[in-house]
Amino acid sequence: MMTMTLRIVLILASVATFLQMMRKIRQSKVEIESAIFWIVLALVLIVFSICPPVADLIAHCLGIYSTANFLFLFAIFLLIVKVFDMTIHISQLETKLKELVQIMAIREKEQEERERSSEKILDRKGDKAD
Repeated sequence: MMTMTLRIVLILASVATFLQMMRKIRQSKVEIESAIFWIVLALVLIVFSICPPVADLIAHCLGIYSTANFLFLFAIFLLIVKVFDMTIHISQLETKLKELVQIMAIREKEQEERERSSEKILDRKGDKAD
């Protein structure tokens, strides 16, 4: 069974998370796709807090003795999944960044070569004029 203190803490933390994500979305500091995870998590925790029998039932079905232990296990599992997702995203961004840096270096090198060839052409024209 979930204590009243745990229920209150879950409700307050969930509402605070929900409001924070909504504020960040409005300020365009977080993409909606990234915030959806936190909003859904907050809503699920609110449901578990308001209707503890739901969490009790799930904990019982999974063979977990305490509902509080289930909630902590649930939160840890979701955070591990989120970290894994972020690791994949960061890896993809690092690959894109490396490719962009390489493209920029190639273009910069090509630009330098064009400038050198233009200078040589101008020098030759200047030598012929003398």
